[in-house]
Amino acid sequence: MAEYNAPLKDMKLTLNHVARMTELSQKPGFEDASADMVDAILEEAARVARDVVAPTNREGDEQGVQLKDGQVVCPESFKHVYQQYAEGGWGSLQFDPEYGGQGLPFLLSIPVMEMWHSANMSWGLCPMLSQGAVECLDLNGSDELKAKFLPQLVSGEWCGTMNLTESNAGSDLSVVRAKAEPEGDHYRISGEKIFITWGDHEMAENIIHLVLARLPDAPPGVRGISLFLVPKYLVNDDGSLGERNSANALSLEHKLGIHASPTCVMGFDNAVGYLVGEPNRGLACMFTMMNNARLSVGLQGVSISERAYQQALEYAFDRIQGPAVGKKEAGPIIRHADVRRMLMTMKTLTEAGRGIAYDACGSLDFALKADNDEAKSAEQARAALLTPIVKGWCTEVAQEVTSLGVQIHGGMGFVEETGAAQHYRDARILPIYEGTNGIQALDLVGRKTLMDKGAALSALVEEMKADIASVDPSLTAQAKALEEAVIGLDKAREQLLQGAEADQVMPGAVAYSFMMLSGYVCGGWELLRQASAAVRLAAEGDDDPYLQAKQESARFYMAQVLPRWKAFAETLNDGSQSIMALPEEQFSSAWQ
Repeated sequence: MAEYNAPLKDMKLTLNHVARMTELSQKPGFEDASADMVDAILEEAARVARDVVAPTNREGDEQGVQLKDGQVVCPESFKHVYQQYAEGGWGSLQFDPEYGGQGLPFLLSIPVMEMWHSANMSWGLCPMLSQGAVECLDLNGSDELKAKFLPQLVSGEWCGTMNLTESNAGSDLSVVRAKAEPEGDHYRISGEKIFITWGDHEMAENIIHLVLARLPDAPPGVRGISLFLVPKYLVNDDGSLGERNSANALSLEHKLGIHASPTCVMGFDNAVGYLVGEPNRGLACMFTMMNNARLSVGLQGVSISERAYQQALEYAFDRIQGPAVGKKEAGPIIRHADVRRMLMTMKTLTEAGRGIAYDACGSLDFALKADNDEAKSAEQARAALLTPIVKGWCTEVAQEVTSLGVQIHGGMGFVEETGAAQHYRDARILPIYEGTNGIQALDLVGRKTLMDKGAALSALVEEMKADIASVDPSLTAQAKALEEAVIGLDKAREQLLQGAEADQVMPGAVAYSFMMLSGYVCGGWELLRQASAAVRLAAEGDDDPYLQAKQESARFYMAQVLPRWKAFAETLNDGSQSIMALPEEQFSSAWQ
């Protein structure tokens, strides 16, 4: 398996010239996020990802995890990696200094998180969930709960999990059956949860489970769900750990990928838990963590794509094959046009996804530091709109990128020893968990477009048009291609708004296509912005070849990838007709 090296140049350009890190560092409270500080953090994170985390990836995939005597056993190297992660303060970057955080922008944690997932996605899921738990507890927990649990979660001494799904309640959480009975100053939680990522392990001293359950008098449906904090080990008043709580891993799932990430069936048997937020408002509290996780999963799509690309690129230079056109002797397969096509497709989809993901996360910071309510609302709406695109589109294209990685390896890609297959297997979970991509698409058309009558998307379209109008003349052809696509996206927005009034089924029928259309157009926009920054930097005297490569990425994407938008836009002309025309009862016989 090829060595992983974080793409620091692309990360920094995207941070500063797309996600507005330079501007963000001028906001009150973020002054410590200077260019020198950002560079130092990213370079050290890159070293840790390359030298400490990445070497455990293959081992974890081969060894997997086991359940022995009620305890999950992970590869031994994982615990050492986690200890270095916690001691380095990597989990505290963006959190409140009151609880031991460093108070830096959330945006700065994003490239760092990307590195962990590129280096070892199975391992990276553990700190990812902990960070979501911190945010959820910080926003919704009582002062007492925050004082008792946040410092150790922020420091990484303890880890966090998210417990939503049950065997009868997958995407539909309205039928959650786990129960919570009041008992003095706490509750007793009983029930089973499935698909709980990193539900148990020994990498940290304690695990803090956030669990959805119902109170005895709870109303039916999602309005009757409450959120509870259930520690693996009870915590004494002085902060020391007490007895083991009755929250246990009952079994482990045997999965296609992410073998070294324990996916547990968790059993809560009269376990002690504490209410987080208001009674029967648990789903609203949990959405804090879910939205964080959805952005993080989209980022995982970028991460695994980057790792697959780096491996395919190294192989393309190493693999000697017959002469390419114009060559007399055998040479590396990088000389063949189709291999270059696949590599550039991998590269540009990854860079486009990185742009969208960083941009969305930057808006969350700008909303936090906004000078007025209008600016805050605009940034919040922008981040909310981009979130399902980040989660949905970035994970969908990760399937293509990792598959192309296997293809470039040829038959060797189908052999586990090369490592290309692992990236393909690991990526397959991404469109499924934290809300399937069908749900992300429905969220995009429903809550994020129809609900505000397209206002947020219209504002984003205007932002794109302004960037297109200001590009350097050397990028005119790319800008023209993107302009056509942006007009197409705006037309699709209008079709969606009009079609939804006449046909209630139409939004769901076109949702996936609308999400993919939005993703390809946003990806082109982000690449054009990156290319524009590269042109400016080159004009200022920076002769780094990377800047020319960035312009070539935009050129390739606009010519070979962006035109896909037209096929997805065409779906809106059909509405729900081709999907819903066949009666349900005919499906079993129609395809025989």
